[in-house]
Amino acid sequence: MTNKERHEGRRSPNRLRLALYLLGVLGLALMLLGPGLLSGLRIENGSLLLRPECTVETSDGEVGLDRDEARLATTAVALLARGLEAPDTSNIDEAVLQRLANGPPRDAGPSLSCRGSAASDLQEQQLTATGLTPRAEQLRQAMTEVFGDQSLGGFAPGGIDQGHGADSTHYDGRAMDIFFRPVTEENRRKGWMLSHWLIAHAEDLHIQYVIFDDRFWSVYSSQGQWQDYDAPEPGNEILRHLDHVHVDVLGGGTA
Repeated sequence: MTNKERHEGRRSPNRLRLALYLLGVLGLALMLLGPGLLSGLRIENGSLLLRPECTVETSDGEVGLDRDEARLATTAVALLARGLEAPDTSNIDEAVLQRLANGPPRDAGPSLSCRGSAASDLQEQQLTATGLTPRAEQLRQAMTEVFGDQSLGGFAPGGIDQGHGADSTHYDGRAMDIFFRPVTEENRRKGWMLSHWLIAHAEDLHIQYVIFDDRFWSVYSSQGQWQDYDAPEPGNEILRHLDHVHVDVLGGGTA
């Protein structure tokens, strides 16, 4: 046996121990982080890659965005729709902006998806004079800055105690409805423009659920995909949320 062979023979056990150690660390990480870690991963060309925080379905295929790009894009198209000056979006794919502004061809369904991330250290809040909690009021103000005055409902000074399901977040002042009536393709497009903006800003505005047009988005979904919404009365446009966007914020505390 040559000196080189003896040297490589001594190195092999060290390499094996290192490989086993790294596998053990990876296994421990997967056990601690669970499926939430894997949900953000995808396979491409045999490699494991981190999935983008947000994705937009365009005519050219799926385009990935980070959270800041999603916030920027959804805000820009909303301001431009009002004829207002919009922030610079030159670094964002034009196909993304076009899809967010126009909606998908022949169907104004969801185009943008963003992974959810719910804060776990929020304090429970009480109603303010508007009938909303401070977090919900912050959301209302943020929407108004971008979308202008809207037709709102689902809350009132002093709170409400009827008109919704028994466990509705409307009764806690954590929810509001934004109306787009009557049900038309143009109003569906506007409703989706708002819905996309809401989920893009869900992290900083502590949004919990968004429901619109037979679909719902949840902050608790680590993959952030829209799901089918099963209305209690399939023939009721209001209960199917065809004429309004429902949005609510996290309750904090033990809620």
